[in-house]
Amino acid sequence: MTMGLFLDVTHILGRGSGRMGYLKTKRILDVAASLIGLIVLLPLFLVVTIAIKIDSKGPVLFKQKRVGKNKTHFHILKFRTMRIDTPRDTPTHMLANPEQYITRVGRILRKTSLDELPQIWNILVGDMSIIGPRPALWNQYDLIAERDKYGANDILPGLTGWAQINGRDELPIEVKARLDGEYVKNMSFMMDMNCIFKSIISVLKGEGVVEGGTGRIANTKVYDKMGQ
Repeated sequence: MTMGLFLDVTHILGRGSGRMGYLKTKRILDVAASLIGLIVLLPLFLVVTIAIKIDSKGPVLFKQKRVGKNKTHFHILKFRTMRIDTPRDTPTHMLANPEQYITRVGRILRKTSLDELPQIWNILVGDMSIIGPRPALWNQYDLIAERDKYGANDILPGLTGWAQINGRDELPIEVKARLDGEYVKNMSFMMDMNCIFKSIISVLKGEGVVEGGTGRIANTKVYDKMGQ
């Protein structure tokens, strides 16, 4: 019975006028999930807040300008993981020695991806979706240009996505953009569920998180998945 109900739900969610129909359903799911998430995770938010305040000076949240749907800009929210004297608007991998800026609590938050939790608010207000291309920094012009080739700038960015479960910080820009394009082309409820499940597994295993990473798996299995 449970399996039958699940199949009925996936059938309903897959109906509508193609991609546009699913995007509307996807937004409803985003709002519902983000509301539930904020309520359920409130105790964890409080614990992380206290840990950050005890560990280092500065605000609890970090706000940064990112690229949203149709290349509009919004401010992404994260738990602060770096010292307040860290250069702003600079990707971590472009810092000479990123480790010197990361706080003790921040290292744990990054490893477990707990620093991303405040983005649940970005999802609720419509800046982001649960699944989609990770939002680029406003000045990551190379990544933005690559995503333009695949229409990946035309949808809401995500908390996690297809590129995230296929390499995360290890992916070079060209591969990341192509994977984002694969998601745009094949977007569906089942693909989103696949991304969520594999993202959880990836976080639990601590896979693909490389401080200062520069795309070291460019020539590995990711190309095979894309038919290169």
